[in-house]
Amino acid sequence: MSNSEPVVVTDQLTKKFGNFTAVDNLSLSLERGNILGFIGPNGAGKTTTIRILVGLARPTAGSARIAGADCATEARKIRRLVGYMPDKFGSYDNMRVREYLDFFGAAFGIRRRKRRIRIEEVMETTGSTYMQDKFVNSLSHGMQQRVGIARTLLHDPQVLILDEPANGLDPQARIEMRALLITLAEMGKTLIVTSHILPELSRICNQVAIISNGRMEAFGTLTDIMQQVRQQRTIEIQLPQAAIIAQAQSVMNAFEPEAASVTASEAESIVRFRTTRDEEGLGQILNALIEGGVPVTQFRELQTDLEDAFLSVTQTADSAEQPADSAETVA
Repeated sequence: MSNSEPVVVTDQLTKKFGNFTAVDNLSLSLERGNILGFIGPNGAGKTTTIRILVGLARPTAGSARIAGADCATEARKIRRLVGYMPDKFGSYDNMRVREYLDFFGAAFGIRRRKRRIRIEEVMETTGSTYMQDKFVNSLSHGMQQRVGIARTLLHDPQVLILDEPANGLDPQARIEMRALLITLAEMGKTLIVTSHILPELSRICNQVAIISNGRMEAFGTLTDIMQQVRQQRTIEIQLPQAAIIAQAQSVMNAFEPEAASVTASEAESIVRFRTTRDEEGLGQILNALIEGGVPVTQFRELQTDLEDAFLSVTQTADSAEQPADSAETVA
């Protein structure tokens, strides 16, 4: 994926609804050909941010620009620059795929001759040519997702914003969707993808933004974020029986106050905790358990993945600030 001047830039982007701040000083920069995984818990402000980027909402403060165009004041340019596919998109009864694409191509103002060419191109790109004569509402969810992406490509936008494109897809369809998104990035499209299927995002995204309570809690390459999270190592202790979990917790809490938030699984006879200690420090914890009469069958560090990073960052944010109640339904 190529690097160039930033295509998507937000600078201290803020959106308030009355006294509630849905997006709070959000700043990010995304270059051409990159795929950004935009993740956060429900109500974090993702959808509000997207609505601003596509020109459907105006920020209270700060700015958002796409390819130099201001998302708040240059709506016509933004519509040409951005292709947006929501999680669920509507279709019309008794409309075939080609008719559906032709309808939206006309809505985008594409002339008839060029429209025919673009329809062929986007169907080929998305692998939907074979379904062109099928009724849209008769297609499987995975097939409809392909048609939805084809629709977003009709006007050849620079930026694609895709909301949960892999949601509800079977494993094979997810693999195909992943390959399609990577292909689009290789074509020079810049993608912003939201998803709750974090393992899928980790396989396609080269940048990740984690938002919580309207604030950017982590932004950068996947490697950068993993390094940030690894400052807090997750240690798993396997015990021979669940009956000694309380004993293990007591020893650990006395030896390591940081481990006071230790979690346990009685069904698996496992204790887990986070720590910033190095290898020598971990050895001291293990020795304390053994000297405290706690038999340990396994003591290991868990590998960190995007799900771990997400939980670590958002839980830290939640503990630092109690989220405000909100009646907003679009975040």
